[in-house]
Amino acid sequence: MSVALYLTLARIAFSPLFLVVYLYHESWGVSLYILPYILLFLMSICELSDLFDGMVARATNQVTDLGKLLDPMADSIFRLSVFLTFTQGLIQLPLPLVLIFFYRDSAISTLRTVCALRGVALAARLSGKIKAVLQAIVAFFIIILMIPYSLGIITLDLLRDISLYSIVTVAVYTVYSGLEYIYANRTYIKKALLLPSGVN
Repeated sequence: MSVALYLTLARIAFSPLFLVVYLYHESWGVSLYILPYILLFLMSICELSDLFDGMVARATNQVTDLGKLLDPMADSIFRLSVFLTFTQGLIQLPLPLVLIFFYRDSAISTLRTVCALRGVALAARLSGKIKAVLQAIVAFFIIILMIPYSLGIITLDLLRDISLYSIVTVAVYTVYSGLEYIYANRTYIKKALLLPSGVN
C-alpha cells in the first residue's frame, strides 16, 4: 500500500460521508448556512486527492496496476455519489439524468476490462478527462449556489433550475465522451472482441 493508494481509497471513503452530511445535516446540528461550506471542504479534499495521488505515484515511482484500476473507479464512485445525493434534499435533480453518468462510466469500464482481459489496452482519451473536469466544476457550482440560497438571495426554484441546466449540459458532453471513446478505439475494441477466449 503506497501513499497514492491511500489517497485513492480515501476518496472512495468520503463518498458516503458527503451523502450523509448533505441529507442529515440538521440531525447533526449543522445549519443550512454552514452546510455548503462543509460540502465544499469535502469536495475539495476529494478533488485534491485525485490530483495528488497520480503525482505522488509518479514522483515516488509507485505506479501500480492496482492504482491504475482504482483511480478512475474512485473518481466515478465519488462523483456519482455526489450527483445521486443531489437527487434528494434541496437540489432534486432528476434521477434518470444522473443515471447517464452511471451508464457511461459502467459501459466504458466494462469495455476496458474486457479488452484488458484479451490483452488489448485501451488508452484514456482527452474527452474523458474533460468530462471529469466538467463534472467536478458543476458539482462545485451547485454547492456554491447553495450559499446565496441559504442567505435568501435566490429562491429554491431558481437554485433547482440552474442546477438542472448545468447537469443537462454536462450529461450531453458525457454521452459524447463515451461515444468518442468507443469510436476512437474501435479498431482495438474489434481486435479484442474477435480474439478467442483465453488469448492474452
